[in-house]
Amino acid sequence: MKFFHSCWLFLGLLFPAFNWAVDIVPPSFDARLLQANDFYKHTETSEDFNETWSYSLFFTNGTKAYINFASLPIPSQGRKIGCDLSFFSPKWKNPSVGRQYPPERLIVQKDKKRMTIKEEYFMENIPGKGHRVFFSADKGGRFFVDITFTSAVPGIVPGNGIWKVGKEQMTQFIHIPYGKVTGRIGFNEDTIAVSGYGYMDHIFQSASSIDLVDRSLSFSMPYSDSMYAGRVSLSKNGFPLGYGVFIQNGKPEIITPKQILENGKNYSGKSFPKQELILTWVSSIPELKIDVSKVQQKFSILNNFDGWFAKKAAKLLMGGEVWFYRGRSFQEKKAIDWSLTGL
Repeated sequence: MKFFHSCWLFLGLLFPAFNWAVDIVPPSFDARLLQANDFYKHTETSEDFNETWSYSLFFTNGTKAYINFASLPIPSQGRKIGCDLSFFSPKWKNPSVGRQYPPERLIVQKDKKRMTIKEEYFMENIPGKGHRVFFSADKGGRFFVDITFTSAVPGIVPGNGIWKVGKEQMTQFIHIPYGKVTGRIGFNEDTIAVSGYGYMDHIFQSASSIDLVDRSLSFSMPYSDSMYAGRVSLSKNGFPLGYGVFIQNGKPEIITPKQILENGKNYSGKSFPKQELILTWVSSIPELKIDVSKVQQKFSILNNFDGWFAKKAAKLLMGGEVWFYRGRSFQEKKAIDWSLTGL
């Protein structure tokens, strides 16, 4: 069951200099481009080690697809490979699916630049132009995604991307801050050609994120001359964590969070906000305003559990029900796609 709170509340940890706690050691601030070895599965460093590759895909017909692949431990069952997909599509009534497999089903094929699970799910080619994500499942309906990035802004990370948090370590990579995508998606008998844009990041850590943070906010934008992408969260003490990318005329720059404000005050992350959130940055980058008052999709992780007992057990293990609130807002007529996650 740990799959459902380990692989979605995935966050990087990066405080502004004046907010660093004594047990937080960030990587260097020197930005570097991500490499092939950053993408592949990493060595497990603890029993609670978990690793997640995540895609947010936004299509011109209004449909959205969210995909996660994860390696993580599940109590009483050992290590598992998890795969999940959720669609935002009023036509399809927002279906979702989650699957689990033994760890040996995940095969890393570096010679083919590929990671595959039963050939039913795979990530192919190093993130960037030509990267492909494939997902097919038959559970509660027939799900299908086959999407290729036809262009991509280079992925960057501060230093080695590793934050030391007490005795634990967390790593966050933003592999594709923005890229054009094309391909096909389907649910049941309805399969359609799509195009649009996508965002992809990757988290691995030695402990479960739910013990470290209260809420996670991811954001991305259709292409413009200046745009944002990334993932920022709030610690148990209300500090903004994570990093983002500011893209200006196609060139990415790392940005670190200074504050998250709601109604002019620091947003604690203890509950879902009902007004506009304002993200400010340590650098002189303009603030990012995200209006979360209009939610397009409210999605519960428990949707992917079968039966009352499984749902009840998962809720107890997670300390509550984990929700995803998703939507689109606008800043100076520029669209911002966002997802806010937490109990």
